[in-house]
Amino acid sequence: MNPNFSFIILTYNEQIHLPRLLNSIIDLAAPLFVLDSGSTDDTITIAEASGATVAQHPFENHPKQWEYALKTFAIQTPWVICLDADQIVTPELLMHLQSFNSENYAGINGIYFNRKNYFKGRWIKYGGYYPFYLLKMFRYGIGYSDINENMDHRMVVPGQTITWNDGYLIEENLKENNIRFWIDKHNRYSDLLAVEEVERLMHLRQQTVQPNLWGSPDQRTAWLKKLWWQLPRYVRPMLYFIYRMIFRLGILDGRTGIIFHFMQGFWFRLVVDIKIDEILKKNADAQK
Repeated sequence: MNPNFSFIILTYNEQIHLPRLLNSIIDLAAPLFVLDSGSTDDTITIAEASGATVAQHPFENHPKQWEYALKTFAIQTPWVICLDADQIVTPELLMHLQSFNSENYAGINGIYFNRKNYFKGRWIKYGGYYPFYLLKMFRYGIGYSDINENMDHRMVVPGQTITWNDGYLIEENLKENNIRFWIDKHNRYSDLLAVEEVERLMHLRQQTVQPNLWGSPDQRTAWLKKLWWQLPRYVRPMLYFIYRMIFRLGILDGRTGIIFHFMQGFWFRLVVDIKIDEILKKNADAQK
């Protein structure tokens, strides 16, 4: 069994994705832990057949699900890798992990992987979607889930981090090939994000990661989010869509990519703004 790191995987009805992920990491012989949120398909059977330790926990949001996983599983390795079931470890990343020895990373607490995101079979290469770095590997007991986020899920690691630029993760949710699934999923996400933004307006939430345009990938994201919250609602979705299409060359992603940038960069964020106003109006009416 790999003595350096373990994998934690979140699942919910992932029989279409989980075998793909498990096959991509089988050569690493690492301990596997799967936290499921109530699958009704063969997800749990597949996970148990792979030798994974499986637990179940009701889903509220991704940050809290990751927090539960990190606190619940009996991780024995010094490092942990946290993956979603619709991700795949590429041969480039596999090579990094096969040669990984914890003793060679003294003073390093976290490692960012470079992600390639696919939508309807197409790699979304432009529009700010590549390169895109995710903090997926960190020292167990040091990294933790940022529960100050309601929808976006990220790990926080105090101390020094590094980036594997060619350590690619493929992220492709095949269920999203059905646009109804994509819309329903992002409609749920918009509920979470609208509530989060209202709570930030009321100073009930604070950023865990210190905003810094020149810092780590997550510090840059925190800086951009702080700017986003200061922009006027209804204007910012259009500004963001133009930024992705023109300044980040999203138009080069072709028809499928343009659909993705419109839906994810404009439609989703416009729906969030509408829901924010609905919540604010409801709160104001309740105080009358």
